[in-house]
Amino acid sequence: MKSIPTAWIAFGRQWQQANIMTIPAKYENGVFRPFNAVQITEGTVVEVYVPAETAPRRPRSVRDFAFCGMWKDREDMADSVAFVNRLREDLRS
Repeated sequence: MKSIPTAWIAFGRQWQQANIMTIPAKYENGVFRPFNAVQITEGTVVEVYVPAETAPRRPRSVRDFAFCGMWKDREDMADSVAFVNRLREDLRS
């Protein structure tokens, strides 16, 4: 199901009564060119809603998070495997 643009919601229930179509098209040389034949009377005034283009985002690196490196200066964690093994032994005893 398609979401309804926010601007249409401002018109209340009018958008439900309107004849709404989605027409895939390409913008070339100042003209919107539909990919398929469109059954609209010549001269009909239409509104075009163009989605905002967003730049692709790269996934965040673990290094971007605040917790990364928070234990780097702890001498008791110099050998992380030994540190975890000591913790496990403390829990068992």
